[in-house]
Amino acid sequence: MNFTAIKRAIISVSDKKNIEDLAKYLEDKGIEIFSTGGTYKILKSEGIPVKDITELTGFPEMMDGRIKTLNPKVHGGILAVRENDTHMSEALQNGVEMIDLVVVNLYPFEKTISDPDVTLEDAIENIDIGGPTMLRSSAKNYNYVTVITDPADYDRFIEEYDKYGGTSLDLREELALKVFSRTAEYDSIISEYLENRLAKKFKKNLFLEQGKELRYGENSHQKGFLYKDKHSQEGTLATAKLIAGKEMSYNNYMDAQAALDTVLEFDDPAAVVVKHMNPCGAATGKDSREALEVAWFADPISAMGSVLAFNSEFNMQTLRFLRGKEVKHLSFRVENNKLIPEEIKRKFVEVILAPSFSDEAMEYITTNKSFQSVRVLKIDIGASKKAKDFQIKRIDGGYLYQTTDNELTSRYDCVTKKKFDNKMEELAEFSYKCCKHVKSNAIVLCRSTDDGQYTILGMGAGQPNRVDSFRKLAITKARENLEYEFTSKNIKGSFDDYFKKVISEQTVMASDAFFPYDDSVRTAAEYGIKYIIQPGGSMNDADSIKACDELDIGMIFAGNRHFRH
Repeated sequence: MNFTAIKRAIISVSDKKNIEDLAKYLEDKGIEIFSTGGTYKILKSEGIPVKDITELTGFPEMMDGRIKTLNPKVHGGILAVRENDTHMSEALQNGVEMIDLVVVNLYPFEKTISDPDVTLEDAIENIDIGGPTMLRSSAKNYNYVTVITDPADYDRFIEEYDKYGGTSLDLREELALKVFSRTAEYDSIISEYLENRLAKKFKKNLFLEQGKELRYGENSHQKGFLYKDKHSQEGTLATAKLIAGKEMSYNNYMDAQAALDTVLEFDDPAAVVVKHMNPCGAATGKDSREALEVAWFADPISAMGSVLAFNSEFNMQTLRFLRGKEVKHLSFRVENNKLIPEEIKRKFVEVILAPSFSDEAMEYITTNKSFQSVRVLKIDIGASKKAKDFQIKRIDGGYLYQTTDNELTSRYDCVTKKKFDNKMEELAEFSYKCCKHVKSNAIVLCRSTDDGQYTILGMGAGQPNRVDSFRKLAITKARENLEYEFTSKNIKGSFDDYFKKVISEQTVMASDAFFPYDDSVRTAAEYGIKYIIQPGGSMNDADSIKACDELDIGMIFAGNRHFRH
């Protein structure tokens, strides 16, 4: 292996973390050190025999430090190909001595522009020129020069140098790649900022790293990769800690994001059940167990093999609902247009996301074989909320960019004679939050249970028209769920009476977009719906309001629509 010893180094850093320790190590190894400005002063004050860069260049710093290292004696010493006789002869003729180590990080441009009150002049003064130039020169000549731009690499450098008395080509290549990534990012951030400030143009650069190949993409014949956004916080989905189970697949990530997006809408303990990007179940409760139990039975057929997301601790009671021997675990088939339950050993899910896990639940998850096939991830609620700053989708030849849909309503007005009491207003808000995350055209029916929980009762997703989303899907699923509930709980009376009571007194119908005609209202009324929330904004709003008043239906206009394609 090609190990290169170091005789001469340049240190010039803005981030001075641990720089004294590195310099003392170089001193102990007999390495000559040159430095600039503030770095020079710090090292000098520590008693380290450091030389000012002017001793190397023979030229004073100029123009308020704008020109310090832009000198042939710096870049000649870095760029010379040691095995090229012409290079080495020219270096000797011009008094250029070799530089073997460059430790440089850059003016804090990103930090400077993060201040909303920063002036253009201050921003421009924090555009580093000499630093990127030295870094690029060093990285280009990685065969001979070791370059460090990240303080986190000091220890790796020291460990290797102690072991081999030099740096390996492998390490130099790795550090050079890190430099080119850093300088590319640095220039991109400057470009993005100045495009906005000078040209008043919107420009967005993405910094993706740590590309990880997944087993396949959306389908088995497609390739799939996961890239981390360099500027994202730890604890978001891309960096979530995998506590147990197999590696995540492309579809797992897609469904997990849909589940996470939905559960983050709620402040009270909530559980969300997602299948193929749609929340087929969602509920609130006093804890994760109560919420999950209700959410699961919003669509027990779809819940099998689903992705679960929680916004509160996943405790042992929640786990017992999925795995407990004392719990009756049911699978369902449809026979004669009815849900027929069949007992199974345990409920199967693909992924579980939660911000925390109780000690007892954690021990079970990490030691029990039944969880080997379940991907269990710990996510950070706060970091996940902050990560929702924009969305990008690829189209042929370009990209679509949009800000995040983070405003639920822009108004909240009951526009009908029939009004909502406080409880129904809260249920309407819950319904609209769920509807926001269902594929368009979306209709979601949500109910309040006798225990005071809010849950999805039935939903229709992705239909070309919302009347079909309601009558063919949402209300059909609601009736099916209530029929199973009526039978399993041995509720007295007729099912039709029970269905009408729940639909008319405990249910809100939510639509992701306005009703273009009054047929949505009139169709809903045929099934007993008495409360509706929709954005409004149609030219024919007056017709829908009139229909509601005729049919004794209350309707809230929420202002914002929530298409999801």
